[in-house]
Amino acid sequence: MNRLLLIFLICFPFVVQAQFDYSKAREKMVMNDIISRGVNDDATLDAMRNVPRHEFVPQDLRKRAYQDSPLPIGYGQTISQPYIVAFMTEAIAPQSDFKVLEVGTGSGYQAAILSEIVDSVYTIEIIDALYGQAKKKLKDLHYDNIHIKNDDGYFGWENNGPYDAIVVTAAAEFVPPPLIEQLKEGGRMIIPIGTPFATQQLLLVTKKGGKTKTKNLMFVRFVPFTRGEGS
Repeated sequence: MNRLLLIFLICFPFVVQAQFDYSKAREKMVMNDIISRGVNDDATLDAMRNVPRHEFVPQDLRKRAYQDSPLPIGYGQTISQPYIVAFMTEAIAPQSDFKVLEVGTGSGYQAAILSEIVDSVYTIEIIDALYGQAKKKLKDLHYDNIHIKNDDGYFGWENNGPYDAIVVTAAAEFVPPPLIEQLKEGGRMIIPIGTPFATQQLLLVTKKGGKTKTKNLMFVRFVPFTRGEGS
């Protein structure tokens, strides 16, 4: 190695760190962890390629952003692993004219993925600090078709329903009835159901003729569904 270059690298290591190729890491994630495991919806794959996941994790974890694993985002919450985000997105069969409700904004990453595909996203976060962080991040990244509020997601967002699809990113013990009511006829909801801090079932809920049908898709492990005080 050139002696001057070696001296430069020793004296200024931060320059090397700044050149970490997030785009290359993101493409590798899509190829190795998502497509290889069966996700093949073009719109979902394009969204996974476009959204900078590293922007939604703490600064000290950014180089791990494109590993296929959940990462902590504070307040006992996590950002879901990329494969699960892609799988859940594909499962609702998103279309460009869809209006989608998300319960559990968290970091804002799932909402950003959805916003790349659908017309509008309405997302709810109950934890004040995460709500504030996600709202700022989504605004800074110009996701203008995402609407966010700080509230108890159990009750959904009735004023803007019904929704073509609903994505729930926390484990509930049962499907909240208000969410079923706000799901459009023919719509799909994906939600983890089961005991907190244990393995749960990821359910696909479809609505037809006012009745719902559920299908178990896989075992998952999500953080618990958080309710408001007195709920």
